[in-house]
Amino acid sequence: MPSDPVPAEISVIIINYGTADLAVAAVESVLSRLDAGDRVDVHLVDNASPGDDRLRLQAAMAGPGWAERVRFYPETVNHGFARGNNLVLRALAARPVPPRWVFFLNPDAQLANETLPLLVGRLDADRRAGFAGAGIDQPGTGPVVAAFRFPTLISEFANAVAFGPVSRMLRRWRVPLPPDHPEGPVDWVAGAGVLARMDALQAVDFFDPGFFLYYEEVDLMRRARAAGWHCLYVPEARVIHAEGAATGVKSGTQRRRRPAYWYRSWARYFRKRGGRAGAMAVLAAVLIGTIFNRLLSLLRRRPPAGALCAARDYLRIAGYAVLFGKDHRHDQGL
Repeated sequence: MPSDPVPAEISVIIINYGTADLAVAAVESVLSRLDAGDRVDVHLVDNASPGDDRLRLQAAMAGPGWAERVRFYPETVNHGFARGNNLVLRALAARPVPPRWVFFLNPDAQLANETLPLLVGRLDADRRAGFAGAGIDQPGTGPVVAAFRFPTLISEFANAVAFGPVSRMLRRWRVPLPPDHPEGPVDWVAGAGVLARMDALQAVDFFDPGFFLYYEEVDLMRRARAAGWHCLYVPEARVIHAEGAATGVKSGTQRRRRPAYWYRSWARYFRKRGGRAGAMAVLAAVLIGTIFNRLLSLLRRRPPAGALCAARDYLRIAGYAVLFGKDHRHDQGL
C-alpha cells in the first residue's frame, strides 16, 4: 500500500480465515463510510485460509478505494486471532507516527452506522478509557449481548448448573450483560467491533499470543484494567455481526461440541487469573455444576444443558492444559 502523506489516526484490523466474501464486505462497510480526508486505513490479514481465500482477497484489492486504504497480509501460517492481530499491531507501533486508535472488526461483522466517530468521541472524552465496544445486531435476530462481566468461579459454576433458581440467586456474577445494557463502564466488550486506544494496547504489550482463539479479548481487557485502563460499552455505535460464520461457535448454544482450542483458551485464562490451584478450583466448580445439571435433568425429564461430551472435554483438554501448560507469563512472539 502506498505511504499516505498524512499518518492514519485510526487503523482497522480484520483477521480472515475461510470467510473471504464476508471479510470483503467488512472492509467495504468501513470504506463506504469514509470521506477523502478521513485518516483511516485498513489492515486485512488472511491467516493461511484453506481454498482460494487469498486469491479472492487479492482480487478485491483492485476495488475502488482499496489500493489507497487497505494493506493485505497474505500469511502462510494460521497464527490464530491473537497473533494475527499482533502481527499488525507491532507494524503499526513501529511507524514513525503510530495511529491513536485501533479498531478490531470481525471478518463476519460490518459497521451499521457512524460507529468509528461515535467510539472515538467516547474515548476522547474519557482519558482513562482504553476500550470502547459497539452494540451488536445479529441478522434476523436484532440486538444481542455485547458487554460482559469478567468470568469467575461462581459464574462458571452457575453456567454449568444452568438451573433457573441457581442462576437467579447468582445473577450478580452472570457474565453476559443484557442486550439493552445502558452505556457506561463494563468489564469487557465483544471483540466483534471494539475501538482501542493505542497507548492502552502498548501498555499491556498487545494480545497474549498464547491464546489461539477465544478469551484473548477478555484477557487483554483484564490486563488493561490492572494497568489502570477501563472499558466502555457504547450501544449507540452499532455493528452487524453474523456470529459463528467465521468460527462455527455461537454464544448461548452449547449443544454443539466446542473445539479443543476453546478449552485450552479457557484453561489459559483461568490459570493466568488464579494460578494452577485457582484454575483447578474453577474446573472443579464446572464439573460439580455439570453433575448437578445432569441430576436435575433426570429428575425433571428434560435434556441436560450443554453438549453431552462437555464434562469429558473439560477434564481431558482443559484439565491437561491447567496441569501441564506453560507458566503464563506473556509469551514471546507476535
